[in-house]
Amino acid sequence: MRIGVVTFPGSLDDHDATRAIRVAGGEPVALWHGDADLRGVDAVVLPGGFSYGDYLRCGAIARFAPVMDVLVPAAKGGLPVLGICNGFQVLCESHLLPGALIRNDHRKFVCRDQVLRVENTATAWTSDFAQGQEITIVLKNGEGGFVADQRTLDELEGEGRVAFRYVVRDGDGLGGRNPNGSYRDIAGVTNERGNIVGLMPHPEHCVEPGYGPSLDGLPFFTSVLTSVVNA
Repeated sequence: MRIGVVTFPGSLDDHDATRAIRVAGGEPVALWHGDADLRGVDAVVLPGGFSYGDYLRCGAIARFAPVMDVLVPAAKGGLPVLGICNGFQVLCESHLLPGALIRNDHRKFVCRDQVLRVENTATAWTSDFAQGQEITIVLKNGEGGFVADQRTLDELEGEGRVAFRYVVRDGDGLGGRNPNGSYRDIAGVTNERGNIVGLMPHPEHCVEPGYGPSLDGLPFFTSVLTSVVNA
């Protein structure tokens, strides 16, 4: 299966995502932000980084890249898309996912191994997880606070579209709160169809022994391979 990885100016984790796809058994395909061409891929990853330097607002310029002109309608048509960190921000700015990501409530960049709870296993990117499973994924962001209005939050909860939630425990060094001030401890969400998922933590850093705190990122990429085969 061919999975595209988009590179924007300022992308940092496109090579990591490429490696993760290859480790999972897929064929990574490089996609350039300036080309309105998805090259016939079966799924797409929008990687982490600082697209266009985040000069206006995280992901706000990237949403107008030529590649997004073809990605947005493809995603609305069912193409599996995973947005990681800055990629999540791009998905929200493109209105493929609801809500927005704002500056961490403590106003500091956070970099830590973060425990998440899997809330939805019915998406193209989460089917290889177990419902309620706790996983440890690298988290690194300065603008990772997920926010939305009350109605949107209630809809996400009611429709089961919260994909991942930060696990908050006493003694984890965060004072009993999540790492960036995300409303309702939301770490990732999905669209109604389940083909689009965005999250702030970085599963591509957790796919090989000796690199990262776990191998808990690998099921993201094996899940989408299975999803494409069964489509």
